[in-house]
Amino acid sequence: MFPPRGAASRGRSPYTDGLYPPPPATRYYEYNHQSLSPVNSFFVPGLQRLPTYEWKPTPSTSPVLPHRTPTMTNGRKRQIDEYSPHVVKRQRLDSSSDLLIAPSLIRGPPPRHPEVLAGSSRSGFDRRFPSPHSRPRPQVPAVPESPNSLQTYAKDKLSDQMVELFEACQQQTSDLARKEMCRTRLQQDIQRVYEVARLYLTGSSMNGLGCRSSDADLCLVLKGNKRHDPIHVLSVLQRLFRSLSYVERIQLIRAKVPILRFREKGSDLEFDLNVNNTVGIRNTFLLRSYAYADLRIRPMILVVKKWARHNQINDASKGTLSSYTLVLMVLHYLQTLNEPVLPSLQRDYPECFNPLMDIDAVPDGPKHIPPYISRNQSSLGELLLGFLKYYATYFRWDEQVISVREARALPKSNSHEWSKYICVEEPFERNNVARAVHEKIKFDIIKAQFVESWRILQQRKDLNSILPVRAISNKESSRR
Repeated sequence: MFPPRGAASRGRSPYTDGLYPPPPATRYYEYNHQSLSPVNSFFVPGLQRLPTYEWKPTPSTSPVLPHRTPTMTNGRKRQIDEYSPHVVKRQRLDSSSDLLIAPSLIRGPPPRHPEVLAGSSRSGFDRRFPSPHSRPRPQVPAVPESPNSLQTYAKDKLSDQMVELFEACQQQTSDLARKEMCRTRLQQDIQRVYEVARLYLTGSSMNGLGCRSSDADLCLVLKGNKRHDPIHVLSVLQRLFRSLSYVERIQLIRAKVPILRFREKGSDLEFDLNVNNTVGIRNTFLLRSYAYADLRIRPMILVVKKWARHNQINDASKGTLSSYTLVLMVLHYLQTLNEPVLPSLQRDYPECFNPLMDIDAVPDGPKHIPPYISRNQSSLGELLLGFLKYYATYFRWDEQVISVREARALPKSNSHEWSKYICVEEPFERNNVARAVHEKIKFDIIKAQFVESWRILQQRKDLNSILPVRAISNKESSRR
């Protein structure tokens, strides 16, 4: 019923009938994004790398600088059973080091384990499935070269429309710079109350999957032996923020994860700030690694999110799918093709995404992943059609759990967590991020939308048939 474990661990599907399987001192965090405008443009020749991150002793308010995005090759490091417990050495990578990386360097020894914190939470899945450390790394034949232009995957009308929508909607350098400037000012002001506080920009603004209209998510990290009550901390910040000249419309929202919502004064840029919800930092850097693993990932996810929003199935507060859930659904589909577009980064490089890694070391983890190139050369349009078809006809909603961590569908267990209509595993906490879909009528609407959109798009091969491309592009272009 489900793919054999060995086949999944080798990065390929056992099915051959078509594309799809059956269903200390205060430190300031600087985001040193070095990217061409628009952010992380794909039309940069030559090998590229992920943006760098570093801790610096003083805050930086300089504009966001250009950087190069990564092109990935099939280099793979040997599996090592044991790693040193020492912290990964953090190296400064400034503009002078933004050079091509030789294959011999890419295939160096694996990184050491960063320091981990004591304690661990485990779900029912942990006992049913072996640890990623117990599996061999995938051995994938080398691919001679990697495309360095998104146009390589836009040889048909549908694909070209997807590229056009992506280029109109993707977050710009100026958008990210404004968010970072505001984050820096906020951190300085918050440290007047909480001296050791550090503020992280998380979510779509940082993981490469944001639009011009994307709001900014912030995570305030307060370390120490004292347990901080989020509501109390946010109430203190609410009073503080009322005295700041550059924020307005401050609102404390007492949700499951409490947030302080506010706007930058004089603009439509909205922020959501949480306290110590550090899994958001971890999955930001995990998704960032996936977003730049292949040129097609970002446009594919942007189009899917716009499609879901247009068809009113992208709002967890109304019992449908969150954007995070949609992203994981896209990644899962791309991992489970006969010729996968993506590997499982957590399975293949667990030391880089250790869920117990100290939060200070999280941004450094992805730096140690060697590049990857997929042998799948499908166009963007083919992948979008395949995504809709997979969830319309192949995926078994009543039997399977989507797992990006495992790069496959897992069988549902009898636990309450996995009794929902849609089950999508959170890669670190391993709970169900699609639990908001708790009404059958909403589930049926979501399924029907996949079926109807696949039917229409398959016939017309025109993105406008399922999405008002021009209207969305114009709306995004007018932002900020």
